[in-house]
Amino acid sequence: MEKHTPIFAIYGTDPKVKMIDFGGWGMPVDFGDGIIPEHNAVRCDAGLFDVSHMGECYVKGRDAAAYLSWICTNHISTMQDGQCMYTLMCYENGTVVDDLLVYRINGASYLLILNASNTEKDLAWLQGHTAGYSVVVEDASSSFAQLALQGPKAVEILIQLVPDCADMKGFTFRQDVNVGGIDCLVSRTGYTGEDGYELYCASTDGCALWKLLLEKGKPYGLVPCGLGSRDTLRIEAKLPLYGHEISDTITPLEANLGVFVDLEKDDFCGKAALSKQKAEGIPRSLRGVKMVDGGVPRAGYKVFHGTEEIGYVTSGTKSPTLDAFIAYVLVKRDTGLVFGDTVDVEIHGKLRKAELVRTPFYKHVR
Repeated sequence: MEKHTPIFAIYGTDPKVKMIDFGGWGMPVDFGDGIIPEHNAVRCDAGLFDVSHMGECYVKGRDAAAYLSWICTNHISTMQDGQCMYTLMCYENGTVVDDLLVYRINGASYLLILNASNTEKDLAWLQGHTAGYSVVVEDASSSFAQLALQGPKAVEILIQLVPDCADMKGFTFRQDVNVGGIDCLVSRTGYTGEDGYELYCASTDGCALWKLLLEKGKPYGLVPCGLGSRDTLRIEAKLPLYGHEISDTITPLEANLGVFVDLEKDDFCGKAALSKQKAEGIPRSLRGVKMVDGGVPRAGYKVFHGTEEIGYVTSGTKSPTLDAFIAYVLVKRDTGLVFGDTVDVEIHGKLRKAELVRTPFYKHVR
């Protein structure tokens, strides 16, 4: 049976909204005007996303910090109350279970945000690896609605309801924030490459919060946005998507996410494999390409250097910001290729030329 977020009650039957099945969830691709206008709204003004399909769980107990330090690649023990951190969970072989956000409520209580398509798998993984630790992993996914307010005018919009939210630093959060009478956790995070916030409230308050933010944001150009623009925005900003840039066949080091892997800490699941890979030489690397020839570089398309197949496309799209076809490719590291060199992407049986370029394709500057 298809699952629906609490906000589905507002837009789910609107004929203008384009809906798709996304990992078992009925989710909007766009709200009627198309992906490009929504993308541009986030880059220029603001967009509001329903991301209530994401999973949430609490990790609680005396050993919560030690347990998460072993489960996660990043250094959880350095976190302070009110801080959130991006990290990954790895299998013993160094490939990725999932990437996630960890919110430290206190030293014995953490909130984890899980990818929607991986929630059940992640919970099973977390709950199956608590041996030796005094912790409890509690699924809280059904109790939350999550909205993402993103864009250069996000601060202007939210300060109407939370005047001091502009003072929040990136990757911090506040609990028990009164947002127009709705109790929220407000986080200075996002998945678009723009400034903004993610707001968590009780699932029963989700529709009210959605309507309130759209009302307050209308004079600032705020529009509801779907998964289509969320994908083009995150590709431009080089934000990984599970099953594409990271997966159970790709390590964080291959995905150029080594900055989130602390090989200096005592131990974590997958450390031995990742240390070995780094010492022996990382075999593949995630690179950015901009198409020279026509054609859309879709995920899975083969990449060639001369006659040699060297990798494949992980994600590709038409960039509304650059007005160009762009992609990330996972390719062999021993090719000697440098920025400005070209490779060929096989599109519909024909080789199309693409130039290796620096990434991210887009970087927001405050």
